[in-house]
Amino acid sequence: MPVLRNEIGDVLRDARLTQGKTLRDISSGARVSLGYLSEVERGQKEASSELLASICVALDVPMSAILREVSDRFETAELQTVDVMPSIPDTVPELLGEVRAR
Repeated sequence: MPVLRNEIGDVLRDARLTQGKTLRDISSGARVSLGYLSEVERGQKEASSELLASICVALDVPMSAILREVSDRFETAELQTVDVMPSIPDTVPELLGEVRAR
């Protein structure tokens, strides 16, 4: 399952790169340090809703579009998730009873 801060960072980076903008361009527009913005994009820091709003303004992208893309990525991951814990076969309780009986 993806981590929310990683997905938000990836979507923000993708939006920035698509526009051909640098971290410096966005950090200046969002009034956040370049280092902090870089950490947000790499999923090392979790952006507050206020910071996310500022970054979206600097990117000129609605926050709803960013969150929708993040949501779509989560949906894709959920659909690909395989049941990693298969159900226990019905014979296990019987086998446990045999072990105890010995």
